[in-house]
Amino acid sequence: MISQRKADHIRINLEEDVSFGRLTTGFERLRFIHRALPELDLREVDLSTTFFGRPLQAPLLISSMTGGTEEAARINRNLAEAAQARGIAMGLGSMRAVLEHPELLPTFQVRRYAPDILLFANLGAVQLNYGYTVDHCRRAVELVEADALILHLNPLQEALQPEGDTNFSDLLRKIEAVCRALPVPVVVKEVGWGISEEVARLLADAGVAALDVAGAGGTSWSQVEMHRAPDEVHRQVAAAFREWGIPTVEALRMARRGAPDLPLIASGGIRDGVEAAKALALGASLVGMAGPFLRAAVVSAEAVLETIEIITRQLRIAMFCVGARNLDALRRVPLIEER
Repeated sequence: MISQRKADHIRINLEEDVSFGRLTTGFERLRFIHRALPELDLREVDLSTTFFGRPLQAPLLISSMTGGTEEAARINRNLAEAAQARGIAMGLGSMRAVLEHPELLPTFQVRRYAPDILLFANLGAVQLNYGYTVDHCRRAVELVEADALILHLNPLQEALQPEGDTNFSDLLRKIEAVCRALPVPVVVKEVGWGISEEVARLLADAGVAALDVAGAGGTSWSQVEMHRAPDEVHRQVAAAFREWGIPTVEALRMARRGAPDLPLIASGGIRDGVEAAKALALGASLVGMAGPFLRAAVVSAEAVLETIEIITRQLRIAMFCVGARNLDALRRVPLIEER
């Protein structure tokens, strides 16, 4: 059943309209102040950074997407090979499928293709209320030789799934226990509806190492669940939530207020290097993208490489045109917000 759900998710994301309706990320309302005299050589603009002590050639994360099917194995290989070649980070899809069906492990094992990348294992935090323990989290990390663990939060998605796991009670205490026990950093992320200031503060106090705000405005997982609904009742329930969530720009600001000392990953509907530059200027340490990489990965590793090249070139030019020599300088660049 898990494998079928994963296959459905890939197909629906590629074939159906899974966008939000009127709700947007908010990046379209932000403008950089163009600097006609940047006093820089474009070739000097430096995109390199470190995250969890690991060097990256650019502040990009291929966001967690998939695993557990034959097609997912091919997608993950293409993503991993490109991440290795371009020195960026990668997240794996939810590994619950592997823990319950060990024969699916090869669809997640990408270290042979990407020995040097910053790699994130991934589990649904809610599974800690359905029999999963610190040992399951540790096992997920070990199975794929990951550098860190993502625990994702998706209450709306679970509520809309006929087979969803909806007991989110007392999860904070269990997340804290995982943070204390695991030998690698723990990141908590949403899946596309954003993290509020209050939740960011609670998670920071619980000891998470970073937050991925995964705001609204990109892929609407309520729309995904609407397309795979088994009947009209489930379909109409899901359809009502198309505009739900905290837009990515606001989620980034909220998370920064709630957790001022934590590294933030900005994701949720970021589609190009200019929007990535805006997210970094707002204080993100990394920028995560899924949709652009998924569409490329179903084609080839070369298509993923091309996508990375386009995004990094856009980012570098944006930095050049605001006079930012490196990412630290970019974070000091002001943004104008249109109302």
